[in-house]
Amino acid sequence: MARHPLLVALKPVATRLGATIVSRAQVGPNDIPLVWEGVVVGGLRMPDINDALTRLIEQVEFDLGGELASLSRTDKQRAVQLLDERGAFLLRRSIEDVADVLGVNRVTVYNYLNAIRESA
Repeated sequence: MARHPLLVALKPVATRLGATIVSRAQVGPNDIPLVWEGVVVGGLRMPDINDALTRLIEQVEFDLGGELASLSRTDKQRAVQLLDERGAFLLRRSIEDVADVLGVNRVTVYNYLNAIRESA
């Protein structure tokens, strides 16, 4: 059975968000119904909020072309800037977790953030 064109079209968006496209029969109360011409054809199931920082880090690694720990100092600063723009540092313990992934200490992350925010 062919999938609805709306579900096919939204698949890359869902992937980028870390979400899942589900069939009409699988749509639950916490899913976002996907409606085509007044009919629910499927749903968008958002990921668990507890994985948000991991997904943000993975997106930045993809955008910058490598694991954060292996990046140059300049690229690490860019990674912190991208994470800040995407709201990563609004999450609890994110400074420490990002510092671990970058292979630096948390003071370094704070210094990167201060420099980014002062230049804005």
